[in-house]
Amino acid sequence: MLSLSLSHAHTHKMDLFFSLQKIVLLGFMFYPMAMPFTVIMSDSSVPSSLVDAPQTGFSNGNGAKTDAWEQEAVYDIMRATGNTWATDIPDVCRGRWHGIECMPDKDNVYHVVSLSFGALSDDTAFPTCDVTQSFISTSITKLPHLRTLFFYRCFSDNPQPIPTFLGQLGPTLQTLVLRENGHVGPIPNELGNLTRLKVLDLHKNNLNGSIPVSLNRLIGLRSLVLSANKLTGPIPSLSFPVLNILDLNQNHLVGSIPSTLGSCQYLIKVDFSRNRLSGPIPDSINGLKNLILFDLSYNLLSGPFPKLLKTLNSLQALILKGNPMESTTIPTDVFDGLKELMILDLSDMNLHGPIPESLGHLTNLRILHLDGNHLNGSIPPNFRDLNNLSELRLNNNWLTGPIPFRREMVWRMKRKLVLYNNSGLCFDARNGFEDSFDSSFDSGIGHCEEPKTGPSRTVQHLSTANEEMARSLNKSSGEVQKVPLVSRLIQFTSILLFVICLL
Repeated sequence: MLSLSLSHAHTHKMDLFFSLQKIVLLGFMFYPMAMPFTVIMSDSSVPSSLVDAPQTGFSNGNGAKTDAWEQEAVYDIMRATGNTWATDIPDVCRGRWHGIECMPDKDNVYHVVSLSFGALSDDTAFPTCDVTQSFISTSITKLPHLRTLFFYRCFSDNPQPIPTFLGQLGPTLQTLVLRENGHVGPIPNELGNLTRLKVLDLHKNNLNGSIPVSLNRLIGLRSLVLSANKLTGPIPSLSFPVLNILDLNQNHLVGSIPSTLGSCQYLIKVDFSRNRLSGPIPDSINGLKNLILFDLSYNLLSGPFPKLLKTLNSLQALILKGNPMESTTIPTDVFDGLKELMILDLSDMNLHGPIPESLGHLTNLRILHLDGNHLNGSIPPNFRDLNNLSELRLNNNWLTGPIPFRREMVWRMKRKLVLYNNSGLCFDARNGFEDSFDSSFDSGIGHCEEPKTGPSRTVQHLSTANEEMARSLNKSSGEVQKVPLVSRLIQFTSILLFVICLL
């Protein structure tokens, strides 16, 4: 089962495989830069002496109690986070505060299986931490049944490395979440000993160094989130056969995208944005048949434009903006298989050539950004059929010709339809929707039947003028000259001066 810690103190249970896709889209459908979520899972398949039954509390008079050794360990852990009040609770599992979960064994002795700390929101009831002096106690290693360990914003004023002793929890730990704690130093190699781990989330700390190759030992990992740190070096070869979430955004990673990425066939979300990755997007991505979100924005990736994107038929968000693709054109058929696509952002990529007509066949598109490129030609007429489109940016290109949108479409997008700074876009006044345009259309977009005016349209090149004068002077001798002699001399003099200037 899967439980999701977002804004509520209690744990919500849901099935992993049927719910994870919906969770991804809730965070990224219309807000691609939204705060990442945390997935917390438990798995009854892990060998254990515990009875995996609903935790309904202790029955009165049945003599159930918490393991004494574990209770003392919990007291130490609570004192280390500034929660000394816990030492007044005679039985930590019977106390049942939010943030601790316990399960019985066959002898009806309760064991601690989950500890969570930190204020996720105003209504969260997890124990908070004293950020000035909190630390992770070594007594955590005295909890032999621990499956989930969660610390959120607990050590920000007392920066410390991630403890290497957490690697001792390998036999049982399934979820390790250390988010926004201010952790410093490298990711410990010892985390590779957590071979039962399914979720590793170290989002938004100050971790540096490279991604440990030892993490490849976590073959059951489903979610790996190392985003918003200061990690350097290349992305190591990936071999996570059941991985769903891979988030490495906002680091200082370099090198190419490993071709082994394509072997992680159960990936739903890949986010490598805001790093320094270079080289082309590998063809092996065609193995990511379940991928929903693919964000490689703001790297140094180069062309050619990846043709095999069209094989990702589950893709709903593709964000490649801010990569210098070296005068790359968009293949005409690259979007043919992306029928589920809702978000497409190809801004500022140095793209050339026309807009592929195949984009107009993606009727599920909500957001389309093609601005800041060198795209030319006209807007494909079938764009008028993108009835779900709510945001379109085509500004800062070289587009020409009529704007094909219906009045209802223009009215729906309003200021989210951005077309300024193109070389020759116009709209047909006969459609009667010019009153639907807002101020964003004031930058040189007028009626198609009205010729553009301005200096660039009226200046006649000198060479053209001289050609016309030469034709006048070279008329056949039988033709009556209508140009007076003085005018002919002026024309001849102009030609002579032009030739002298050329010399």
